[in-house]
Amino acid sequence: MTNEQEVAAVGRILANPQENLTARFRALFTLRNLGGAQAIDWISKTFVDDSALLKHELAYCLGQMQDERAIPTLEAVLRDTSQEPMVRHEAGEALGAIGNPKVLDLLKKYADDPVIEVAETCQLAIRRLEWLTNGRDPEEDGTDRNPYSSVDPAPPAQRRSVPELRVQLLDETLPLFDRYRAMFALRNLGSAEAVLALGEGLRCGSALFRHEVAYVLGQMQHEAGIPQLQAALERPGENAMVRHECAEALGAIGRESCLQTLQRYREDGERVVKESCEVALDMYEYENSSQFQYADGLLRVQGAQ
Repeated sequence: MTNEQEVAAVGRILANPQENLTARFRALFTLRNLGGAQAIDWISKTFVDDSALLKHELAYCLGQMQDERAIPTLEAVLRDTSQEPMVRHEAGEALGAIGNPKVLDLLKKYADDPVIEVAETCQLAIRRLEWLTNGRDPEEDGTDRNPYSSVDPAPPAQRRSVPELRVQLLDETLPLFDRYRAMFALRNLGSAEAVLALGEGLRCGSALFRHEVAYVLGQMQHEAGIPQLQAALERPGENAMVRHECAEALGAIGRESCLQTLQRYREDGERVVKESCEVALDMYEYENSSQFQYADGLLRVQGAQ
Protein backbone atom coordinates (compact mmCIF):
# COMPACT_ATOMS: atom_id res chain seq x y z
CA MET A 1 0.00 0.00 0.00
CA THR A 2 1.49 3.34 -1.06
CA ASN A 3 1.45 6.01 1.63
CA GLU A 4 1.07 9.77 1.20
CA GLN A 5 4.73 10.39 1.93
CA GLU A 6 5.79 8.12 -0.93
CA VAL A 7 3.37 9.76 -3.37
CA ALA A 8 4.68 13.17 -2.30
CA ALA A 9 8.27 12.01 -2.81
CA VAL A 10 7.44 10.89 -6.37
CA GLY A 11 5.60 14.18 -6.92
CA ARG A 12 8.64 16.17 -5.85
CA ILE A 13 10.74 14.39 -8.47
CA LEU A 14 8.17 15.29 -11.14
CA ALA A 15 7.94 18.93 -10.08
CA ASN A 16 11.70 19.49 -9.70
CA PRO A 17 13.22 21.10 -12.82
CA GLN A 18 16.69 20.18 -11.52
CA GLU A 19 15.92 16.47 -11.93
CA ASN A 20 16.75 14.66 -15.19
CA LEU A 21 13.85 14.79 -17.63
CA THR A 22 13.87 11.00 -17.90
CA ALA A 23 13.46 10.62 -14.11
CA ARG A 24 10.61 13.16 -14.18
CA PHE A 25 8.85 11.22 -16.95
CA ARG A 26 9.11 7.99 -14.98
CA ALA A 27 7.76 9.80 -11.92
CA LEU A 28 4.85 11.16 -13.98
CA PHE A 29 3.82 7.74 -15.24
CA THR A 30 4.15 6.37 -11.72
CA LEU A 31 1.68 9.01 -10.51
CA ARG A 32 -0.65 8.22 -13.40
CA ASN A 33 -0.65 4.55 -12.38
CA LEU A 34 -1.18 5.37 -8.70
CA GLY A 35 -4.08 7.74 -9.36
CA GLY A 36 -6.02 9.67 -6.73
CA ALA A 37 -6.35 13.29 -5.67
CA GLN A 38 -2.78 13.64 -4.43
CA ALA A 39 -1.31 12.37 -7.71
CA ILE A 40 -3.57 14.73 -9.70
CA ASP A 41 -2.48 17.64 -7.52
CA TRP A 42 1.22 17.00 -8.16
CA ILE A 43 0.67 16.62 -11.89
CA SER A 44 -1.48 19.76 -12.00
CA LYS A 45 1.00 21.99 -10.20
CA THR A 46 3.76 21.04 -12.68
CA PHE A 47 2.12 22.94 -15.58
CA VAL A 48 4.30 25.92 -14.58
CA ASP A 49 7.32 24.10 -16.06
CA ASP A 50 9.07 25.49 -19.14
CA SER A 51 9.24 22.15 -21.00
CA ALA A 52 6.41 21.90 -23.53
CA LEU A 53 7.11 18.19 -23.87
CA LEU A 54 6.67 17.55 -20.15
CA LYS A 55 3.49 19.64 -19.97
CA HIS A 56 2.10 17.79 -22.99
CA GLU A 57 2.67 14.50 -21.15
CA LEU A 58 1.11 15.92 -17.96
CA ALA A 59 -2.10 16.60 -19.87
CA TYR A 60 -1.95 13.21 -21.57
CA CYS A 61 -1.67 11.41 -18.23
CA LEU A 62 -4.53 13.39 -16.68
CA GLY A 63 -6.73 12.33 -19.59
CA GLN A 64 -5.70 8.69 -19.34
CA MET A 65 -6.51 8.69 -15.61
CA GLN A 66 -10.14 9.61 -16.46
CA ASP A 67 -10.60 11.29 -13.08
CA GLU A 68 -13.02 14.21 -13.16
CA ARG A 69 -11.00 15.99 -10.46
CA ALA A 70 -8.51 16.87 -13.22
CA ILE A 71 -11.09 18.78 -15.30
CA PRO A 72 -10.51 22.27 -13.76
CA THR A 73 -6.76 22.06 -14.42
CA LEU A 74 -7.25 20.88 -18.00
CA GLU A 75 -9.83 23.58 -18.69
CA ALA A 76 -7.41 26.23 -17.41
CA VAL A 77 -4.62 24.89 -19.64
CA LEU A 78 -6.86 24.86 -22.72
CA ARG A 79 -7.91 28.48 -22.05
CA ASP A 80 -4.31 29.65 -21.48
CA THR A 81 -3.10 30.92 -24.84
CA SER A 82 0.39 31.45 -23.38
CA GLN A 83 0.74 27.65 -23.24
CA GLU A 84 2.33 26.00 -26.28
CA PRO A 85 -0.12 24.66 -28.92
CA MET A 86 0.89 21.05 -28.27
CA VAL A 87 0.10 21.50 -24.57
CA ARG A 88 -3.30 23.10 -25.18
CA HIS A 89 -4.11 20.43 -27.77
CA GLU A 90 -3.35 17.67 -25.28
CA ALA A 91 -5.51 19.37 -22.64
CA GLY A 92 -8.42 19.40 -25.09
CA GLU A 93 -7.89 15.74 -25.93
CA ALA A 94 -7.69 14.88 -22.23
CA LEU A 95 -11.04 16.57 -21.58
CA GLY A 96 -12.54 14.36 -24.25
CA ALA A 97 -10.86 11.30 -22.74
CA ILE A 98 -12.33 11.93 -19.28
CA GLY A 99 -15.73 11.79 -20.91
CA ASN A 100 -17.86 14.22 -18.90
CA PRO A 101 -20.24 16.13 -21.21
CA LYS A 102 -20.12 19.20 -18.94
CA VAL A 103 -16.99 20.32 -20.86
CA LEU A 104 -18.82 20.39 -24.21
CA ASP A 105 -19.47 24.14 -24.14
CA LEU A 106 -15.79 24.88 -23.53
CA LEU A 107 -14.70 22.49 -26.27
CA LYS A 108 -17.17 24.10 -28.69
CA LYS A 109 -15.69 27.50 -27.86
CA TYR A 110 -12.21 26.34 -28.84
CA ALA A 111 -13.30 24.24 -31.83
CA ASP A 112 -12.64 27.41 -33.87
CA ASP A 113 -9.35 28.26 -32.17
CA PRO A 114 -6.88 30.06 -34.47
CA VAL A 115 -4.33 27.33 -33.68
CA ILE A 116 -5.43 24.58 -36.05
CA GLU A 117 -4.10 21.71 -33.89
CA VAL A 118 -6.13 22.99 -30.93
CA ALA A 119 -9.26 23.50 -33.05
CA GLU A 120 -9.08 20.04 -34.63
CA THR A 121 -8.47 18.42 -31.23
CA CYS A 122 -11.53 20.09 -29.72
CA GLN A 123 -13.63 19.04 -32.71
CA LEU A 124 -12.51 15.44 -32.17
CA ALA A 125 -13.20 15.65 -28.43
CA ILE A 126 -16.72 16.94 -29.12
CA ARG A 127 -17.38 14.01 -31.46
CA ARG A 128 -16.08 11.55 -28.85
CA LEU A 129 -18.30 13.00 -26.14
CA GLU A 130 -21.30 12.92 -28.46
CA TRP A 131 -20.51 9.29 -29.29
CA LEU A 132 -20.32 8.45 -25.57
CA THR A 133 -23.52 10.34 -24.80
CA ASN A 134 -25.52 8.83 -27.64
CA GLY A 135 -24.45 5.32 -26.73
CA ARG A 136 -23.20 2.54 -28.94
CA ASP A 137 -24.45 2.54 -32.49
CA PRO A 138 -25.14 -0.70 -34.39
CA GLU A 139 -21.70 -0.49 -35.99
CA GLU A 140 -20.04 -1.03 -32.59
CA ASP A 141 -20.95 -4.71 -32.67
CA GLY A 142 -18.26 -5.24 -35.27
CA THR A 143 -15.37 -3.47 -33.56
CA ASP A 144 -12.36 -4.92 -31.79
CA ARG A 145 -11.37 -4.21 -28.22
CA ASN A 146 -8.33 -2.01 -27.71
CA PRO A 147 -5.45 -4.33 -26.76
CA TYR A 148 -3.38 -1.37 -25.53
CA SER A 149 -5.73 -0.21 -22.73
CA SER A 150 -5.35 3.43 -23.78
CA VAL A 151 -8.22 5.94 -23.81
CA ASP A 152 -8.35 6.93 -27.49
CA PRO A 153 -9.76 10.08 -29.14
CA ALA A 154 -12.12 7.92 -31.20
CA PRO A 155 -13.46 4.35 -31.10
CA PRO A 156 -12.18 1.92 -33.75
CA ALA A 157 -14.12 1.58 -36.97
CA GLN A 158 -16.14 -1.51 -37.73
CA ARG A 159 -13.90 -4.46 -38.51
CA ARG A 160 -12.91 -4.35 -42.19
CA SER A 161 -10.01 -5.40 -44.37
CA VAL A 162 -6.77 -3.41 -44.30
CA PRO A 163 -7.30 -2.05 -47.85
CA GLU A 164 -10.79 -0.79 -46.91
CA LEU A 165 -9.54 0.82 -43.70
CA ARG A 166 -6.58 2.34 -45.56
CA VAL A 167 -8.96 4.11 -47.96
CA GLN A 168 -10.89 5.57 -45.01
CA LEU A 169 -7.67 6.55 -43.22
CA LEU A 170 -6.22 8.45 -46.15
CA ASP A 171 -9.41 10.10 -47.46
CA GLU A 172 -8.88 13.75 -46.54
CA THR A 173 -12.44 14.64 -47.53
CA LEU A 174 -13.77 12.68 -44.53
CA PRO A 175 -14.12 14.15 -41.03
CA LEU A 176 -11.05 13.57 -38.87
CA PHE A 177 -13.14 11.54 -36.41
CA ASP A 178 -13.97 8.97 -39.11
CA ARG A 179 -10.35 8.78 -40.21
CA TYR A 180 -9.23 8.33 -36.60
CA ARG A 181 -11.67 5.43 -36.31
CA ALA A 182 -9.94 3.76 -39.25
CA MET A 183 -6.58 4.50 -37.63
CA PHE A 184 -7.46 2.74 -34.39
CA ALA A 185 -9.04 -0.19 -36.22
CA LEU A 186 -5.79 -0.66 -38.15
CA ARG A 187 -3.82 -0.44 -34.91
CA ASN A 188 -5.98 -3.12 -33.32
CA LEU A 189 -5.37 -5.45 -36.28
CA GLY A 190 -1.66 -5.24 -35.50
CA SER A 191 -0.34 -6.77 -38.72
CA ALA A 192 2.61 -5.61 -40.81
CA GLU A 193 0.12 -4.75 -43.57
CA ALA A 194 -1.79 -2.52 -41.13
CA VAL A 195 1.45 -0.85 -40.02
CA LEU A 196 2.40 -0.04 -43.61
CA ALA A 197 -1.06 1.43 -44.27
CA LEU A 198 -0.75 3.59 -41.15
CA GLY A 199 2.71 4.73 -42.22
CA GLU A 200 1.19 6.27 -45.34
CA GLY A 201 -0.77 8.54 -43.01
CA LEU A 202 2.47 10.28 -42.04
CA ARG A 203 2.20 12.10 -45.39
CA CYS A 204 -1.35 13.43 -44.88
CA GLY A 205 -2.17 17.11 -44.59
CA SER A 206 -3.13 17.54 -40.92
CA ALA A 207 -0.21 17.78 -38.49
CA LEU A 208 -2.53 16.61 -35.71
CA PHE A 209 -3.42 13.54 -37.77
CA ARG A 210 0.24 12.78 -38.56
CA HIS A 211 1.16 13.08 -34.90
CA GLU A 212 -1.57 10.59 -33.93
CA VAL A 213 -0.36 8.13 -36.58
CA ALA A 214 3.12 8.30 -35.06
CA TYR A 215 1.69 7.72 -31.58
CA VAL A 216 -0.22 4.65 -32.79
CA LEU A 217 2.86 3.23 -34.51
CA GLY A 218 4.70 3.60 -31.21
CA GLN A 219 1.96 1.69 -29.42
CA MET A 220 2.18 -1.14 -31.94
CA GLN A 221 5.99 -1.45 -31.53
CA HIS A 222 6.21 -3.13 -34.94
CA GLU A 223 9.49 -2.79 -36.77
CA ALA A 224 7.69 -2.38 -40.11
CA GLY A 225 6.90 1.20 -39.01
CA ILE A 226 10.52 2.23 -38.47
CA PRO A 227 11.32 3.57 -41.98
CA GLN A 228 8.23 5.81 -42.11
CA LEU A 229 8.85 7.15 -38.59
CA GLN A 230 12.50 7.84 -39.37
CA ALA A 231 11.58 9.64 -42.58
CA ALA A 232 9.08 11.88 -40.77
CA LEU A 233 11.54 12.69 -37.97
CA GLU A 234 14.17 13.62 -40.56
CA ARG A 235 11.83 15.54 -42.87
CA PRO A 236 12.83 19.23 -43.24
CA GLY A 237 10.03 21.54 -42.17
CA GLU A 238 7.95 18.82 -40.47
CA ASN A 239 5.86 20.05 -37.55
CA ALA A 240 7.75 19.64 -34.26
CA MET A 241 4.71 17.99 -32.67
CA VAL A 242 4.88 15.26 -35.32
CA ARG A 243 8.65 14.85 -35.07
CA HIS A 244 8.46 14.56 -31.29
CA GLU A 245 5.91 11.77 -31.53
CA CYS A 246 8.00 9.96 -34.14
CA ALA A 247 11.00 10.07 -31.82
CA GLU A 248 9.05 8.63 -28.90
CA ALA A 249 7.59 5.93 -31.16
CA LEU A 250 11.09 4.89 -32.25
CA GLY A 251 12.11 4.64 -28.60
CA ALA A 252 9.12 2.41 -27.89
CA ILE A 253 9.88 0.12 -30.86
CA GLY A 254 13.40 -0.20 -29.50
CA ARG A 255 15.37 -1.70 -32.40
CA GLU A 256 19.05 -1.00 -33.16
CA SER A 257 18.22 1.19 -36.16
CA CYS A 258 15.97 3.30 -33.89
CA LEU A 259 18.88 3.88 -31.51
CA GLN A 260 21.08 5.27 -34.27
CA THR A 261 18.40 7.72 -35.42
CA LEU A 262 17.61 8.91 -31.89
CA GLN A 263 21.27 9.50 -31.10
CA ARG A 264 21.57 11.57 -34.27
CA TYR A 265 18.69 13.88 -33.26
CA ARG A 266 19.30 14.14 -29.52
CA GLU A 267 20.84 17.60 -30.08
CA ASP A 268 18.15 18.79 -32.51
CA GLY A 269 17.50 22.53 -32.76
CA GLU A 270 13.85 22.05 -31.74
CA ARG A 271 13.76 21.68 -27.98
CA VAL A 272 10.72 19.41 -27.99
CA VAL A 273 12.41 17.07 -30.48
CA LYS A 274 15.68 17.10 -28.53
CA GLU A 275 13.90 16.28 -25.28
CA SER A 276 11.77 13.62 -26.98
CA CYS A 277 14.92 11.89 -28.21
CA GLU A 278 16.30 12.02 -24.67
CA VAL A 279 13.14 10.40 -23.29
CA ALA A 280 13.00 7.95 -26.20
CA LEU A 281 16.57 6.81 -25.55
CA ASP A 282 15.55 6.08 -21.97
CA MET A 283 12.55 4.13 -23.30
CA TYR A 284 14.89 2.27 -25.67
CA GLU A 285 17.11 1.33 -22.74
CA TYR A 286 14.08 0.08 -20.83
CA GLU A 287 12.77 -1.96 -23.78
CA ASN A 288 16.18 -3.63 -24.12
CA SER A 289 16.77 -4.31 -20.43
CA SER A 290 15.51 -6.59 -17.70
CA GLN A 291 13.90 -3.69 -15.82
CA PHE A 292 10.57 -4.75 -14.34
CA GLN A 293 8.68 -1.55 -15.17
CA TYR A 294 9.15 1.82 -16.85
CA ALA A 295 7.08 3.74 -14.26
CA ASP A 296 9.55 3.04 -11.48
CA GLY A 297 9.18 6.24 -9.43
CA LEU A 298 8.14 4.37 -6.29
CA LEU A 299 11.08 2.00 -6.54
CA ARG A 300 13.44 4.96 -6.83
CA VAL A 301 11.87 6.67 -3.83
CA GLN A 302 11.89 3.51 -1.72
CA GLY A 303 15.47 2.78 -2.73
CA ALA A 304 16.56 6.23 -1.57
CA GLN A 305 15.03 5.76 1.86
